[in-house]
Amino acid sequence: MNTMTEPRTATYPHAPVGVIDSGMGGLSVLREIRALLPAEALCYVADSGFVPYGSRPATEIRNRAETLVRFLLGQQVKAVVVACNTATAAAARSLRDRWPGLPIVAMEPAVKPAVAATRSGVVGVLATEGTLGSARFAGLLEQYAGRVEVITQPCPGLVEAVEQGDLDGPLVGRLLERYLTPLIDAGADTIILGCTHYPFLRERIREMAGARLQLIDTGAAVARQLRRRLDEAGLQASVDVSPMHRFWTTGDPGAMHRFLARHWPEPEAEVGIVDDDWRRRPG
Repeated sequence: MNTMTEPRTATYPHAPVGVIDSGMGGLSVLREIRALLPAEALCYVADSGFVPYGSRPATEIRNRAETLVRFLLGQQVKAVVVACNTATAAAARSLRDRWPGLPIVAMEPAVKPAVAATRSGVVGVLATEGTLGSARFAGLLEQYAGRVEVITQPCPGLVEAVEQGDLDGPLVGRLLERYLTPLIDAGADTIILGCTHYPFLRERIREMAGARLQLIDTGAAVARQLRRRLDEAGLQASVDVSPMHRFWTTGDPGAMHRFLARHWPEPEAEVGIVDDDWRRRPG
């Protein structure tokens, strides 16, 4: 694409922050951003028409991530959060290369804090196949694992269950039992929630595995990193403004409405559809 036609990054403090994910999981990160930076307007895009990312080729994920960021730049965002571990592994570097002037904050599984937290010396990782098979994840293990045993567990089906809002049903129970049992049997006392969908299952995991199991994700750390990047760029919004949050999906707007009603403090938020022409149509 001719770079002259690329949308430009907004450079004023009250421009919104854009957030992308393969689906609704990134709302777990969005909640952390809203709590830490309540003055920031947020634009969230769920790529639910293409969820899950975990088993897709890296090139396809990069193309999807670039499409979503380009859409958000058309909404005049000042920064982008890639609220998806799989998209981070596949696309964060290419996004930063394409838009070097855009602050881009991305995810990574919380290997370092999990290694510091474990007392048994065994850490489990629940994540997608794409995240666990990435060079980025291998680098984190090499850098931080040390003598700690890190046991990885891919979780096919779990993202789809969360997308469907099936957090309390028997399917999620069966999947969690299948994925948690080998980690707990191996002595893991700390579990990394390596996908932004999984924090929505935190209570269910605790019910099954016990309160002593430490569950670690990176949503709060991402919010703190976003605050640092906005501060450095002089782009943090002032607290005397009431922000407007906007939501889009490439999938079913009704499904997003239902998810927001349960997991977002402003459940009446308008949901738009991102189609191939990037038009925003009421859901």
